[in-house]
Amino acid sequence: MQIDQFRHEDVADFMASADAEGWICENWEFEFLLRVFPHGCLVARETGKPIGFITSVKYGTSGWVGNLIVRPALRGMGVGNTLMKKVLASLAEAGARTVWLTASAEGKPVYERLGFVEFDTIKRWRGAANSPGEPARDEASVADIMAIDMAGWGDIRQPILEEVAKRGTTFVRNGGFLVKQPCGEAFQFGPWGATERQAAASLLATALAQTATGTHIFLDVPVGNVDAAALLHTAGFTIRGSTTLMCLGEPPVYVPARIYALASMGSMG
Repeated sequence: MQIDQFRHEDVADFMASADAEGWICENWEFEFLLRVFPHGCLVARETGKPIGFITSVKYGTSGWVGNLIVRPALRGMGVGNTLMKKVLASLAEAGARTVWLTASAEGKPVYERLGFVEFDTIKRWRGAANSPGEPARDEASVADIMAIDMAGWGDIRQPILEEVAKRGTTFVRNGGFLVKQPCGEAFQFGPWGATERQAAASLLATALAQTATGTHIFLDVPVGNVDAAALLHTAGFTIRGSTTLMCLGEPPVYVPARIYALASMGSMG
C-alpha cells in the first residue's frame, strides 16, 4: 500500500464512494482543500488504484479531519488507521494543537482508540422554505463575522469563512450572521453563529424569506445549542441524522450556544 497526496483526478473516484455512503459532498470542497491544505488530503493506493481517502484542513492552531473512506471490502485491514495517523502528523507539523472531526457510530470507536474524545453531538436538520423567495439584499464581509465565529470555536477560521462567504450569501444582524450556500438543488444554512437567540431567529427568518418555496435546506447543528433546535423545530425542520463531534489534543474553547450551524456538512468544520 502506498500513501500519497490527493490528486485532482482522484476527485471523481472519491465522489462516487461518498455518494455510495450517502454523504453530501461537492466539488468546490476539494478545490478549497487542495488549495488551502493539499498535504493534508491523502489517498491510499494498491497497484496504483485508490482504496482509501482522507481530507483535512487547518485553521489557526486547530485542524479538522473531514472525509475518511475506505473501500468496503478492505475495511478492518488498517487502511483507515494508517491514513488517520499520517493526516494527524501533517496537522501537527503544520502547527495544529487541537483536531476536530465528526464521527459516525461505526467510526467512533476507531477515533477513540486514537485518543479522540466526545465533545458534542451534531444533528442534521432538514426543512424547506415556504415563501416566494425575495431577492438577496443583506451581505457582509468576512470581517463582520470573524469575532462571532471565533467566540464559538475559539480559533480564527478565516479560510473557510472567506470561501463560504464568496460562494454563498451572508446575512448579518447585530450579534449574529448566517451564510446560505448552494448545495446541489438545495441550500445549506451554515455557518450560522449568534451571541443570542433573538439575532439567530431574525437571521433564520430572513434567510428563509429569501429562499424559494419548496427548496430543501440542510443544516448540521450542535445538540449543545438548544436555542437552535427550538428555532428549527418551530420553522418545521426535522432531524434526519446524527454524528458525534470529537476532539484530540489541547482542550479547545468550545461554546456551542454560539454555534447554530456548522460551515460544511461535516467535512470542514
